[in-house]
Amino acid sequence: MSHPEEQLNHPADPTIASDLDAALHSLREGEMDERQQAQLQAIVEQEEKSTRQLPPVWTWVVSTLGIGMSGFYIYTAGTLPAPVQWQRGLYVLLTFVLIFLLYPTIPGKTRLGRYLRHHPTKKQQAVGGLQRGARLVLGNGRLPGLLDLILIALTLWVVGYYIAEFEALQKRAGAYNEMDFLIGAVGLVLSLEVSRRVLGWSMTIIGLVFVLYLRYGYVLYDWPVLEAFAHRGRAFDRVATILYFDQEGVFGVMANVLVTYVILFIFFGAFLRKSGASRFFIDLPLALAGRTVGGPAKVSVIASALFGSISGSAIANTVSTGAFTIPLMKRAGFKPHVAGAIEPAASIGGMFMPPVMGAGAFLMAELTSIPYRTIVLISIFPAILYFLSVLTMVHFEAKKLNLQGLESDVKVRDILVREWYMALPLLVIVALMMAGYSPGFAAFWSIISCIVLMLFKPNAGAGHANSLVGRIRSVFNQSVEALVEGARDTLVIGATVGVIGIIVGTIYATGIGLRFSDIIISLSNGNVLVAIVLIGLASLVLGMGVPVTAAYLIVAVLAVPALTDLGVALIAAHMIVYWFSQDSNITPPVCVAAYAGAAIAGSDPWKTGWTAFKFAKLLYVMPLLFAYSPAILLVGEGGQILQDLLLHDVILAYISGFLGTIAFSAITMGYLVRRTTVLEWIVAALGAFLCFFPNLPTDLAGIAIIAAVWFWQRYDVKRRSAVQMAKA
Repeated sequence: MSHPEEQLNHPADPTIASDLDAALHSLREGEMDERQQAQLQAIVEQEEKSTRQLPPVWTWVVSTLGIGMSGFYIYTAGTLPAPVQWQRGLYVLLTFVLIFLLYPTIPGKTRLGRYLRHHPTKKQQAVGGLQRGARLVLGNGRLPGLLDLILIALTLWVVGYYIAEFEALQKRAGAYNEMDFLIGAVGLVLSLEVSRRVLGWSMTIIGLVFVLYLRYGYVLYDWPVLEAFAHRGRAFDRVATILYFDQEGVFGVMANVLVTYVILFIFFGAFLRKSGASRFFIDLPLALAGRTVGGPAKVSVIASALFGSISGSAIANTVSTGAFTIPLMKRAGFKPHVAGAIEPAASIGGMFMPPVMGAGAFLMAELTSIPYRTIVLISIFPAILYFLSVLTMVHFEAKKLNLQGLESDVKVRDILVREWYMALPLLVIVALMMAGYSPGFAAFWSIISCIVLMLFKPNAGAGHANSLVGRIRSVFNQSVEALVEGARDTLVIGATVGVIGIIVGTIYATGIGLRFSDIIISLSNGNVLVAIVLIGLASLVLGMGVPVTAAYLIVAVLAVPALTDLGVALIAAHMIVYWFSQDSNITPPVCVAAYAGAAIAGSDPWKTGWTAFKFAKLLYVMPLLFAYSPAILLVGEGGQILQDLLLHDVILAYISGFLGTIAFSAITMGYLVRRTTVLEWIVAALGAFLCFFPNLPTDLAGIAIIAAVWFWQRYDVKRRSAVQMAKA
């Protein structure tokens, strides 16, 4: 994700006139006061901790490492991957080194962190000596400390050992020696420390608990309820080597997915920002929906869908597009907490919107062995339904408050004629993946297309009379900046690689996944609906402490077997867990994306969080459709994608989903032609329930019920209007 300060100070530059120009000008002049910006910064740092402001020499070191990382993986994506030990090992090494350089040992907001940054007066020389010693060891807000350098040296040692001894380690797997044990133990400590610096204590403690569980699992035999999770335990030497060297450990599934797919799309996002193409994601929605009822809110939804399709973070989406759309919604008449809620509710939809869909979809491809392009294909319609739901709710909210759109003469055709080429990178990704090329290869050529866009970017050669040399120099400088920013943007998700390896390695080594599956089946008594509710609660609780991608992977490994045992198709089970894994972004009490929206809107965070939950309610409905109407995912009767699948079933599932979504949105907002009464709401809710069933009679009955409520309200409004006119 890009840096919040840059996003707040440099919002998208739309070309729409009148109201938009005034709004954008006001935003540039400082829509948010210092308190709001500090609040937003604090919220964003829950997802991404603040980094050191390094002096020039160390900045050069970080930039060189970042360019090396980005350049290496972009090059191998376009040619051939390096051997597995180099492909994964270099990523872990460079990620850990960059984190130890950029992220301080002690966060600056803690008491000790403030002490390390404090400059003593002359009367505090004794204290100052102690402080200088602490700074030398722990570092401060600008310089790495001795401890950081020691950890970097240890990283070079343990990862270098993994790379150099890779073939020998494969041959003696299960019979590791004492040096292997020592290397593994140090590697696990480094993994936990990296997680602590970037992600905080929650994820780190979870990782540490899993290490202890693998070692002392036999203790649970003495506990009545927890005995179901007990196992014979492992010696410390086996714990270290299993979790560090084995294929499910630190260099396992998470590392493979990150280096093969995820970081390439993060690099692509950095190049896309530099190319100026992100401007298109604001301009087109403004032209499409700006003039309609509640136009600014609809712009927010559409812009979030476009930006979210290439963004891997709901918070990045909220901050990037929300910096422009939330003030615009407030000016249009939306209450601050509503404006602050609409943006994050729309932003989490980016995790479902192809072609990128965040890191989770790549993990899904890895775990299911289903090609990524197939997952993209089946995800299109559910993503459309989600954004349709938010868009419809926004429409009814605007109708309820009688909020109008923006005044503008700019048409969609004008934007497409002027800026069509900005969509080139996305078109390249879609075309290559649909042609059967790997996502990494598609990302490589999309990055190349971004570089081409930079050549035609307005003012690309500013200061050089727009000469060819000036443009080339500008493109080179922007590309270098993109390489560095892209590498830094990978660090938040890269910090999870070690702890995720610990968690997944422990799950596989102990067989806890099968036991967890048995527990879910037992608690649900074999009822699919109850099992889905339990999994949703588990995802919400886990999501309060770990990033959403980590929550998806952990719950998928534990809970998907339970759903498949209950008869749910494999891909449907993964989609259920994947959609639920996003709920912690907008569901109180820990809804970081919603809190970010509240900071921009200047609204109450708690109220904004619950409002975001209301606008995002389809997030909890879609998993039920995946289980009970698998044709919506193009899954046939045999549980396989595009096999034993009838066109009739697909059409019916799509129509039911479409009608049900609109009806569900209407009852959620309590509005059709006017506000619904309690009786009307109950009747409409029954109609929405029937619409969701992929059955022609129930669809027709649901449509009839919703239509009846609509006609009644329309008649009632006209009748009351006539009575008032007669009285007048």
